Amino acid sequence: MRDKFNRELNQLYNEIKEMGENCIYAVETASKAILETYQSEDSFNNVLDQTKTYEELIDRQERAIDGLCMRLMLHQQPVAGDLRTVTSAHNLIFDMERIGDQACDIAELGTYIHKSEENYKLHLNALFTEVISMVKKAVTAFANNELKLAYNVMVDDDKVDSLFIVVKTELINIIKNGGDGELALDILMVAKYLERIADHSVNIAEWVVYSITGEYKK
Repeated sequence: MRDKFNRELNQLYNEIKEMGENCIYAVETASKAILETYQSEDSFNNVLDQTKTYEELIDRQERAIDGLCMRLMLHQQPVAGDLRTVTSAHNLIFDMERIGDQACDIAELGTYIHKSEENYKLHLNALFTEVISMVKKAVTAFANNELKLAYNVMVDDDKVDSLFIVVKTELINIIKNGGDGELALDILMVAKYLERIADHSVNIAEWVVYSITGEYKK
């Protein structure tokens, strides 16, 4: 019985790691839809389609992992640390699913944004870089049971909040100076989605802390 539980628990770790990697790919692909320029609309649409593919894959993985968690809890009846691990996994996949959704939302906003060559994209690039790093750290923290890395994710959230304020301030100045208001609004929405992805990464990190220590602070 214990051997079967260990196999399924190992499967759970592997499937969440794979789901997390797809979240990373989704956000990275979404960044290309915003930050890169394209010679043709077909090239841009290919990037948009890739992001949607990742989002759909993440949705399927969430359903599969949810089912695995339920089987582990109902059939194997884990206790103590094992129960915390399964409970954490069952909760954090929601945040991963939302990351996939928001990456797709970001990519769709690129329809207008990617045509612009405004130099303030540089700060948006920094925001993407920091958020992608947070997602990677959160996924790795769960996959490897790294408590310190989970806490690092929480600290990094302050950096994202600061970068969001920088981007928002720049956009306000652009509008004040007669710049493209529609473009500024779209970029602000991208920045807000990135801030939310960072929040979901923190949620994942908090569940990692809970799975290791039994402490959960929300």
